[in-house]
Amino acid sequence: MSHPVSDAEERHAEPEAIRAIRRKHPWRVIFAVLLVLIAGVFIYDAAFNRPVFAWPEVGKYLFDTRIIGAIGYTLQLTVYSMVIAIVLGVLLAVMRQSPNPVVKAVSWVYLWIFRGTPVYVQLTFWGLVPVIYKTVSLGIPFTEAVVTFTTKDLLSYYTLAIIGLALNEAAYMAEIVRAGLLAVDKGQDEAATALGLGWWHTMTRVVLPQAMRVIIPPTGNEVISMLKTTSLVAAVPFIGELFTRQRDIAAVTYQPVPMLIVASVWYLVITSILMVGQYYLEKHFAKGIGQRPDVQRPSVATETITVVGELDTEYPTYTEADGRTSIVPPHSGTGGGGR
Repeated sequence: MSHPVSDAEERHAEPEAIRAIRRKHPWRVIFAVLLVLIAGVFIYDAAFNRPVFAWPEVGKYLFDTRIIGAIGYTLQLTVYSMVIAIVLGVLLAVMRQSPNPVVKAVSWVYLWIFRGTPVYVQLTFWGLVPVIYKTVSLGIPFTEAVVTFTTKDLLSYYTLAIIGLALNEAAYMAEIVRAGLLAVDKGQDEAATALGLGWWHTMTRVVLPQAMRVIIPPTGNEVISMLKTTSLVAAVPFIGELFTRQRDIAAVTYQPVPMLIVASVWYLVITSILMVGQYYLEKHFAKGIGQRPDVQRPSVATETITVVGELDTEYPTYTEADGRTSIVPPHSGTGGGGR
């Protein structure tokens, strides 16, 4: 039976909106203004008071054919090295998780060597490979060689640069992948074993796909880092990438600062594009993780709850043994009124 809605019910159903007053932070405003002023002074000084920057030279060489060609080599070194490093890094990470002690030891020694020595030193060694190993011979051991190659003709400096970058990066990718594998709940491994899957199938079909959510963000950072690390391949020596090419042009124009700005602009452009791609890739692999609806809706229809005795509403009653009159509980059972 319906009953008229009282003022108390209306106040309960439609509470007054909270008037939140934002707390003021004057020091934040002052600090922000100071940062803007400092940035403005620096930009003005660089644009008008520093002739060494030579902005006309920057515009002249920004789209120079030699610079554009060097960007192509830089991107090739980045892509080829990262593809090899990712494949090798996954293999090394899986080897680290292997129950075979020999396989695990080989992976550990690889990481120990390539993570423990600077990449510039490694690239220098790779540049000396044609000197250390002048020829490469193929054949049956302790017999005459069937085929002999000259190392310098077989491995160009471009190829050696890719090998050096890839092998160094693979050591770091292995640790990233291993961290992703360890982030997967142990129960997934146990469930796969209970289903009869072997170790290899468990890794490739159960663990690795779930670990991608953890692996992708640092891998994107490593790609960006690899792009900048290509500037070190002059140690091989390979002179076709962006940094070395701008240095060669600066050696002719005697203006190193404008050419450094040109290289920096292109590095920033490429890294910005990579960061956008990394964002969408992370968003794709993070689907279904940590998401919740913006509005929590009740699962059943609810009505206004009133206080007993507040309204002139009749409730079913019963008489107890001592003569007292009590209200019948709305429901009985577990969690409800008494029986």
